[in-house]
Amino acid sequence: MALAKAINESLRRALESDPKVLIMGEDVGKLGGVFRVTDGLQKDFGEDRVIDTPLAESGIVGTAIGLALRGYRPVVEIQFDGFVFPAYDQIVTQLAKMHARSLGKVKMPVVIRIPYGGGIGAVEHHSESPEALFAHVAGLKVVSPSNSADAYWMMQQAIQSDDPVIYFEPKRRYWDKAEVDPEAIPGPLHAARVVREGTDLTLAAYGPMVKLCQEAADAAAEEGRSLEVLDLRSISPVDFDTVQASVEKTRRLVVVHEAPVFLGSGAEIAARITERCFYHLEAPVLRVGGYHAPYPPARIEEDYLPDLDRVLDAVDRSLAY
Repeated sequence: MALAKAINESLRRALESDPKVLIMGEDVGKLGGVFRVTDGLQKDFGEDRVIDTPLAESGIVGTAIGLALRGYRPVVEIQFDGFVFPAYDQIVTQLAKMHARSLGKVKMPVVIRIPYGGGIGAVEHHSESPEALFAHVAGLKVVSPSNSADAYWMMQQAIQSDDPVIYFEPKRRYWDKAEVDPEAIPGPLHAARVVREGTDLTLAAYGPMVKLCQEAADAAAEEGRSLEVLDLRSISPVDFDTVQASVEKTRRLVVVHEAPVFLGSGAEIAARITERCFYHLEAPVLRVGGYHAPYPPARIEEDYLPDLDRVLDAVDRSLAY
């Protein structure tokens, strides 16, 4: 099924399994969301459980915090990535802090769904990649699936978590299809996964860039180069052990994400792997990402976003050491 459909089916299963699960957001009910991710859920579960909210992101998240305090498990949709900032205060000063503030007595089982990233030709505020802003905040879990199976199971695990989860959905991959086994036993939510074995260099990515890295590995293979591809899946916490094991084998690492390179999540990964793998590395850890500039108009977004040439250029530079 398509990635968007996988999230829909996961939400449906959660609503069926637990009467305390609620879905809230702008246009999530009658419209089914602008990407139709929640299509049909209000019709089947009612307006008391799939709630169309006002256009008020701070109010949506604040209400979700109150519901969590009363024992509910709200799943909040922020309609687009660039709309999350009015809610940033609630997320950072309340949602992320409540568990510690109460000395562990209060749980915050809130999921905040955020369609993010570019590649769909959208207008301003509709193609941002703000994941590093949330990964920097202690008390939040930050994840991003790259495929339909992970989208399904990571949503299940996020809803079951007693801690708040920021669930970034790669909107340019909503229509990519893959098999989903609803009876599978999923791995840990925050575990990285090797999606392609290789020996010469490791490409690490999450969300929308995993597919690009797999394409880069295919292209490199035509030139006799063997690239390993890691799907990080979780941005906070990061599964550094899996990254380290891969780098100790390949001795080179390139981290790829859509977000700007400057102070992006790749910076922390590069620093940590340099500390852990200093005597294994044959080249500095390189990063490929967006530019340190506002996201451009749709007509030139392809010049801003990482593409196959930029990833392969980083591979060439790393292998040249």
